[in-house]
Amino acid sequence: MADLRDFTKTLPQAAQTYLENRRLDEVECIISDLPGIARGKAVPASKFARQQYFHLPDSIFYQTITGDWGEAADEDGFIEKDMILRPDMSTTSAAPWTADWTLQVIHDAFDRDGAPIPFSPRNVLRRVVEMYHKRGMKPVVAPEMEFFLVARNLDPAHAIKPMMGRSGRPAAARQAYSMTAVDEFGPVIDDIYDFAEAQGFEIDGITQEGGAGQLEINLRHGDPIKLADEVFYFKRLIREAALRHDCFATFMAKPIEDEPGSAMHIHHSILDIETGRNLFSGPQGGETDAFFHFIGGLQKHLPSAIAVLAPYVNSYRRYVKDHAAPINLAWGRDNRTTGIRVPLSGPESRRVENRMAGMDCNPYLGIAASLACGLLGIIKEDWPDKQFKGDAYAGEPDIPNVMGEALNVFEEASDLHEILGSEFCRVYNIVKRTEYEEFLQVISPWEREHLLLNV
Repeated sequence: MADLRDFTKTLPQAAQTYLENRRLDEVECIISDLPGIARGKAVPASKFARQQYFHLPDSIFYQTITGDWGEAADEDGFIEKDMILRPDMSTTSAAPWTADWTLQVIHDAFDRDGAPIPFSPRNVLRRVVEMYHKRGMKPVVAPEMEFFLVARNLDPAHAIKPMMGRSGRPAAARQAYSMTAVDEFGPVIDDIYDFAEAQGFEIDGITQEGGAGQLEINLRHGDPIKLADEVFYFKRLIREAALRHDCFATFMAKPIEDEPGSAMHIHHSILDIETGRNLFSGPQGGETDAFFHFIGGLQKHLPSAIAVLAPYVNSYRRYVKDHAAPINLAWGRDNRTTGIRVPLSGPESRRVENRMAGMDCNPYLGIAASLACGLLGIIKEDWPDKQFKGDAYAGEPDIPNVMGEALNVFEEASDLHEILGSEFCRVYNIVKRTEYEEFLQVISPWEREHLLLNV
């Protein structure tokens, strides 16, 4: 990569189109940490063309969302060892919101011996995908991203409010699928489309969801790592588009009281590597054992994975009866009240939708955990409960309802640890427990209002 012109000629087509007749100024070398925040370095384009890797300390994976540190270092101690970060050039993408001509490149993390860092989220997902490949299976996913556009919130003590729409009125709730409601956010959505086009991403659709200022973006199905990269990128581009229009985009699971939460629904199917056939459908189009085992695995193992799919204390505020989020792991056909849904489809596109993951989860880890549960079901030949018919919101919860309980279940899930990697699970558990203990030291307005003078 010694010559800048040679380097740019090898980029994905969207990046080449973005740079056409322009001079590349800078390259952002990035990697996802445990929360899904982009960490890394920005370097001049000429320097990037000459370098094959760069270094970051492994401690980026020990940080909590507040910036504190979990004591998760290995036997060498907390010495902040340098990792070797190598670019995956297939992920090269524009950063169209920047003042100059900038590209982003996602990197993979290795230790000094060349082994993948086991608690790097992209490596965790790759580990799970490779386990499918070793069994002759190719997993396919399609994420759905829900998020809120809200008014700028500069004081955390103040409640989050919906953004002001184009009409000059705050965004209204309970207008699901309304085109008028989508038009309220037209300028922001226009920038989202423009940024996505510059980055080479294909949006399958944007709809208004049930919350005030809540939108959903659907992505086309594909390779799990590629789609996780896109969600990782999308979170950043959506935030940047919102900032251009004096509002915030938030991916909190439950940002506004009495409004629905935001999910990252994950659609799954599995193909036979040799034939390309959907393994959820038999020769005559019927549902296969693999289809039922995948659902059985989700039902059996998702409670252990909830700490990954719902990674913050706020995540559990989403799992509330009758607030457009599942509370149990019932499965049903074309039933959006169940935690596991089988959408209407033909045999070739038969898929299983996991509706439990919050949009606040790290996309690499959320997809990895969901695929891991399904794979365990296939390996162990788990059978699901009888198909649920009716309103599953009326049922009883099947999942932990607070972060501490979810971590306890996750810590004991040895089967899940074997799929995700024991070292990742160890680090994740320590970091999340540190984060939870930080939260428990904060006294909330509810406690001051109702306990200060009454108990």
